[in-house]
Amino acid sequence: MMEVRLQAQEDEITLLKSSLADALRRIRIHDQVLQLLKQQLVAANPGAARLLSQACCPDCCTSSRKLSSSSATDGIRHPAMSQLSDTNGQVGSSASVELQIRPATLDRSTQTESTLLDRDAEQDRVPLHRRVQSLSLEDALLEGEQPPEPEGIRAKLHRAPGMEEEEEELEEDEGGRRGEHEKDLTWVSSVEEPIQPTTIRGLQSEDFLDGSCSPEEPGSASFRSSDQNPSPRSGPLSPIHEGQKPLVRRNSEKLGNPDKQRKRLDKKAASSANLLTRSPSLENRAKELIASAGSPGSRRGTYSQGQSIKMFIRGRPITMYIPSNIQNYEELKMEPPSERLELDWVYGYRGRDGRANLYFLPTGEAVYFIACVIVLYHINNRTQRHYRKHTDCVRCLTIHPDKVRVASGQTAGVDKDGKPLQPCVHIWDSTTLVTLQQIGLGTFQRGVGSVAFSFADSGSFLCVIDDSNDHMLSVWDCAKGTKYTEIKSTNEAVFAVEFNPRDSTNIITCGKSHVYFWTLSGGQLTKKQGIFGKYKKPKFIQCFVFSLTGDVLTGDSEGNILTWGKSAADIKTLGKGAKETFQIMRQTKAHEGSVFTLCTLHGGGLLSGGGKDRKIIRWSADLAPERECEIPEQFGAVRTIADMDEEELLVGTTRNAILRGTFSDGFVAIVQGHVDEMWGLATHPSQNIFLTCGHDRQVCLWNTETHKLDWCITLEEYGLCADFCPNGSVVSVGLSTGRWMVLDLLTREVVSESTDGNEQLSVMRYSPDGSFLAVGSHDNFIYIYHVTESGRRYSRCGKCNGHSSFITHLDWSKDGKYIMSNSGDYEILYWDIASGCKLLRNRFESKDREWASYTCVLGFHVMGVWLEGSDGTDINALCRSHSEKMVAVADDFCKVHLFQYPCPKLKAPSHKYEGHGSHVTNVCFTHSDSHLLSIGGKDTCILQWKVIGGVVGNSQERLASASSTSTSSPEPAAS
Repeated sequence: MMEVRLQAQEDEITLLKSSLADALRRIRIHDQVLQLLKQQLVAANPGAARLLSQACCPDCCTSSRKLSSSSATDGIRHPAMSQLSDTNGQVGSSASVELQIRPATLDRSTQTESTLLDRDAEQDRVPLHRRVQSLSLEDALLEGEQPPEPEGIRAKLHRAPGMEEEEEELEEDEGGRRGEHEKDLTWVSSVEEPIQPTTIRGLQSEDFLDGSCSPEEPGSASFRSSDQNPSPRSGPLSPIHEGQKPLVRRNSEKLGNPDKQRKRLDKKAASSANLLTRSPSLENRAKELIASAGSPGSRRGTYSQGQSIKMFIRGRPITMYIPSNIQNYEELKMEPPSERLELDWVYGYRGRDGRANLYFLPTGEAVYFIACVIVLYHINNRTQRHYRKHTDCVRCLTIHPDKVRVASGQTAGVDKDGKPLQPCVHIWDSTTLVTLQQIGLGTFQRGVGSVAFSFADSGSFLCVIDDSNDHMLSVWDCAKGTKYTEIKSTNEAVFAVEFNPRDSTNIITCGKSHVYFWTLSGGQLTKKQGIFGKYKKPKFIQCFVFSLTGDVLTGDSEGNILTWGKSAADIKTLGKGAKETFQIMRQTKAHEGSVFTLCTLHGGGLLSGGGKDRKIIRWSADLAPERECEIPEQFGAVRTIADMDEEELLVGTTRNAILRGTFSDGFVAIVQGHVDEMWGLATHPSQNIFLTCGHDRQVCLWNTETHKLDWCITLEEYGLCADFCPNGSVVSVGLSTGRWMVLDLLTREVVSESTDGNEQLSVMRYSPDGSFLAVGSHDNFIYIYHVTESGRRYSRCGKCNGHSSFITHLDWSKDGKYIMSNSGDYEILYWDIASGCKLLRNRFESKDREWASYTCVLGFHVMGVWLEGSDGTDINALCRSHSEKMVAVADDFCKVHLFQYPCPKLKAPSHKYEGHGSHVTNVCFTHSDSHLLSIGGKDTCILQWKVIGGVVGNSQERLASASSTSTSSPEPAAS
């Protein structure tokens, strides 16, 4: 509702300013029409000119001053005046003609007292005989246009009621009776509001600030006095010339006291001037309206008057001023950058809500997934390969009996238009990373929850359970890629599915409060539910495996390992015809809390991983505990276990870490990541390290060369933004409560902290020389701190107050004196920090300013990153490279884009990269532009991209060259 009201108020203001601009044009044309009629009158009847000259002598000097001042005020030299000046050879002749016509343009309702007295004293003079009721003004003079020729200006004259007979008499005898009706001659202008010359000057001075109109022509310079330069932001304006008479509204019934009328007009003039200068948006829009002669606002992507271009986000116009070095904006050719991105490293692992998602291949690689990427991490060589054919988050994973093929399923997701993406299962080669088959495209609802290959027949079948309400269980022929059979499983959650390794006709599923034993026969599936009997039914059956003896072992939420077996039919209880059932044969207490995973060993032993107790226990074949160990608390509970050999294990945890170790030596982390949404990202100014922070309250420092976590600390509140001090010794982190702290990179100690407001902080940014720190908050303020002692001492020195919504992004100028900022309501504001955090209301003056960084998502140089129909939240972050040749964009549709910088034209082409499974929250280049970092939201994933290719050249040179070169070839499509 507030947006609707704001838009309505802006529309009303636009209409008012358009009316004011229209009034200016009409006044200019009005003066020209007077000159035209005077010229036509003199040409048609020279005798009338002589009579007018005699009648106007007493007012010669006064009218001369008045008309001269009017000409200077308009800043336009009238064509009639110029023509007479050329004819007579002197300017004074034209001025005298203007004096002759001036008294005939006023009636009693539009004259001041002195003029009325002059009229009453000369009743015996011969007047003209036409009365004009209205003017039809059809044209307007714009900047740079030539004044229209006399025949191009049309004045529409209407006869007043009751004048027909008098005009007929004048046609019979023009010389004898024409003068009797001069007193009835009246000019009626179409200007509706009372306007003083001072008001006109005030409005024109606003126009002149924009450079769209010249304040005066060279020929009119002599008419201005030295004190006639009123400020557009001043109060009531003083008259231009002493004794000059204001123009008032034609209203003979409500004229009133002239002094009161003047005061009222002065007040209106001042309020009109203040209206045009009250805010940056109004000021700039007023300039555009006056410069464009009241034409409608520019459409999205079209530039107005060659100086600015407008784009609209959610109906709100945003004006972008074109820098001076761009001469031909319409001819700019936008191309994708010559640089490209290549996925170099993936930080993180999805263990918090995954099961059976970690395997060890004979090649020495661990296979796991996060976001849309399946990672093959060579443990000894510390290298990664990536399978990236999935279009949304990977949910499950399994290995073929040949230990080469892999099957992986994904969630459905939606595209940028909200349309659901079809989930499927990919079967691919882990050696070549080539996709071999896509199973079930368009069949599964919401996503694929679990997959499993059959073992007894060397993987001829694939079993899939989807995420629909009915959790449909389907069996697929891998050779043909066709569905073999399908059946409704259960309405409860299903956690796992597996074929019996000895019999492919037996399938087991488990989940919430159930374990089902399925039999595949004749293309049909039948199920039998496991009977808990005298044992307590657990809330969740978390996992299961097949023992070497053929029994089924399940782990549940009660911490027990249950052994299941077939039992003869209980005819006594169930009656005649009862069939065999699966019942619990044995219960073994294993862990405190849930048993999340079970893993069989080659020698018949068993491994179990606990939740609450974080223990890994090795069991003998008859479930006797042999060894155990406990993983560190910082890594969370055990989620899954993969057997590397008889001694060494891989352990996936609920805090998204993968551990490697043995029972005797313990476990160390080889993969780590965040466990909740991330927003804060910053790269070091000179080293190959970067920092991240997020909702998990962790602040992590990563190394881009070793791909390791250097250190991690846990805060009391979660961090949302961060920035390194230019000297590289400290980093500042903004928190969710308005508090921010400065950390020493070596000691990890807090060297300074402060609080600004009580709302979350959204951006931290040091000035290029490190002498200032700007803190952007959700309380709409930007707090400025003076930094001393190499970034260890901070003192607040100012606050930027002017945004009407929360701060989203900000950047410093290269000289460290100015700030450009964006807010949640799509505002672009500029601040003069050196002058006391002063808001620069004339945004036009900042169009050529150079910025040390460019992270603001709204600005002329990055306007092309926005797609048609964007709602303002589609782009979460962007970052310009240090070479100023490319800009990376993080969008709300899981994509990372790479654009050429600058990209000031809409629909600019780009390179688009997939990998994230959630909205991309931030992007940042390393100090050498060798890599780009991107972080995801809910996918908790950090992707490190390697920048490849590129050409030598400066962005400013490239932009200037493009703007001066015309081309007719179509723009290349985005890749």
